[in-house]
Amino acid sequence: MNVLAIGAHFDDIELGCSGSLKKHVERGDNVIIYVATTSGFVSPGQVTVRSNETAMEEGKAAAALIGGRLICGGFETLKLEFEDSLNAQLVHLIENEKIDLIYTHYRDDVHHDHAALAKASLHAGRHVPRILMYRSNWYQSDIPFTPDFYQDITDTWETKEAVIRAHRSEYERVGGKWIDYFNADAEKNGFACGVGLAEGFRCVKWLA
Repeated sequence: MNVLAIGAHFDDIELGCSGSLKKHVERGDNVIIYVATTSGFVSPGQVTVRSNETAMEEGKAAAALIGGRLICGGFETLKLEFEDSLNAQLVHLIENEKIDLIYTHYRDDVHHDHAALAKASLHAGRHVPRILMYRSNWYQSDIPFTPDFYQDITDTWETKEAVIRAHRSEYERVGGKWIDYFNADAEKNGFACGVGLAEGFRCVKWLA
């Protein structure tokens, strides 16, 4: 199976679906990790929070832990739009790699980059038989993220924690809370589907 994980920034995929991606790799699937932006950004006071170089270095380390092939789209952070250049890049990738399954952002995410990329993913992946949307932050929108599809990551949680920690610049910025939040989320999802730990998704389509 050819699997494409789509994320706006280095760390989004790791938070949203890295446990599931590790399971794909262990099953022998071909996993591609596409990150749309260079992911560096500055604070409102114009202080560099994370440089593009640091984001790339951390992203490569995380992708190596997962075992996927990393591709960066090169778009500017916080300026993603549902437009032709992004759509064309995704279509080209999906067609060339003969993608069978897409993991992408939740389309009603409050983050502008996330929502724009989700829309582009659904457009570009309209012929892909399986699409799952993941959550990559803890913010609520007016249409809350409610999982209706689950993947057991009990055996791959340690990898997920390691790839989250690999994004040291962001992990330290949020005071290490990512591990606590996403572990609690995995426990809640596990209760919902009868396993130890699980990642939850919104299923757009799942054709056999």
